[in-house]
Amino acid sequence: MQSVSLSLFRFDRALARLWVLGQMGAARFALPRVEGLQFWKLCGSGTGEGFTPRPNWSTWAILAVWTDQTAARAGLERPPFARWRAKADESATFFLEPFSARGHWSGARPFSPEGQSDGPVAAMTRATVRPSRALRFWGRVPDISAKVGADPNVLFKIGIGEVPLLHQVTFSIWPDTESMAAFARRGPHAEAIRAVREEGWFNEELYARFRLAGVTGTWQGRNPLPKLEKQEAA
Repeated sequence: MQSVSLSLFRFDRALARLWVLGQMGAARFALPRVEGLQFWKLCGSGTGEGFTPRPNWSTWAILAVWTDQTAARAGLERPPFARWRAKADESATFFLEPFSARGHWSGARPFSPEGQSDGPVAAMTRATVRPSRALRFWGRVPDISAKVGADPNVLFKIGIGEVPLLHQVTFSIWPDTESMAAFARRGPHAEAIRAVREEGWFNEELYARFRLAGVTGTWQGRNPLPKLEKQEAA
């Protein structure tokens, strides 16, 4: 079964931040040589929870699609992943299995969905924003972000992107498909979806859902999914 990893890295020191900026170019030569890696993207993030147009120079991400989880576990121990972890002040990796996907990413369909999910669900939305619609898009996103943050069901969330302002990825984790769908049907998120369709905000878009297969590392000094940890312990 195909495995997807989303690795987040935080660099607090100025020299480390300069180093990772260079890696946004250098890692492009190393990643194609990693065995079992089918698709990858190097991403930055926005300030706050990531859903803003202002860059966050401390937080970076590598999204990787692998032939299976064995390849993922082995590949993440190789450069550039191991090198980034060694340089970072903190890192975390989410292991995911796609069960639903539609749309394209850079002209490709990177995910091969299988089965369903009866546990925690990760949602990923990727879009290329039309330059003429960027102001309207960023006028809506902060309100949606605030609603996501206030939702008691959300377990984790972050916004990342390949190109500031125009290539955006949202990633969130929910206890189940029902709570995720309930959020999507109401408030500013539902209004934004209608605007996307009516006003043609995006040149390209992709929507994917994943089973959560595991997580390693820490984020903000703790388990990235403390709410899930408490539920499992109960």
